Amino acid sequence: MSSSTERRTDGRGRTTGSVLSGLAVAVGCVLFLGGFVWAALIYRPYTVPTDSMSPTIAVGARVLAERVDGSEIRRGDIVVFKDSTWGTLPMVKRVVGVGGDKITCCTKQGRLTINGTPVEEPYLQGSGPASPIGFKAKVPTGQLFLLGDHRSDSLDSRVHLTDGDHGSVPRSAVDARVDARAWPLGSVGVMQRPATFSALPGGTSQPGPVQPITLAVVAGAVLILVGAAYGPLARRKACKRA
Repeated sequence: MSSSTERRTDGRGRTTGSVLSGLAVAVGCVLFLGGFVWAALIYRPYTVPTDSMSPTIAVGARVLAERVDGSEIRRGDIVVFKDSTWGTLPMVKRVVGVGGDKITCCTKQGRLTINGTPVEEPYLQGSGPASPIGFKAKVPTGQLFLLGDHRSDSLDSRVHLTDGDHGSVPRSAVDARVDARAWPLGSVGVMQRPATFSALPGGTSQPGPVQPITLAVVAGAVLILVGAAYGPLARRKACKRA
């Protein structure tokens, strides 16, 4: 007869160790699978086909973009959109202006200005001016002004300045907002909202749930591994003490 914790049963012949092991695996499966289901409902994966968002997003990188309504987009967001004037394929660019904004480039210091306020853009490729060519635009109501981070290699709102909407696209053209880089492994990370836009009217958008989703998946995987390993160890200890 033994009084050890491993030998106690639940009335059906199962030891406490086996019960705890099964519980850990069950909870782990809920968290692990639930995290993936949650992500599938909220996020869409995209592959960035060009170098226009470098160095923030390299060509060929995979990103996770949160499904959002165009009305939720703020300055500084990186969005996936499709507009017939720009082409037939989805594009990825950064929002630098919203309806009513006056966008000008560049100041003597090479900065972009929004409504007369110079903005720091630490995410840009290289150390040159915010745009190799000067431009001015007023963003119509309900529209977004979009630029790539690699300004010398990006076909963006500057190319469409002579269009009827002054190079902007409607908010309704936005399919999703990029929230994280998922591939390659060395660049995986959550997309930070640029602080430079936070002081402007409307501020910046709130991050999506990519971090809690990642935490749920990782915690679930750990519980599954620990639970699966603990069951046999508990049974082995119980046998030795029998």
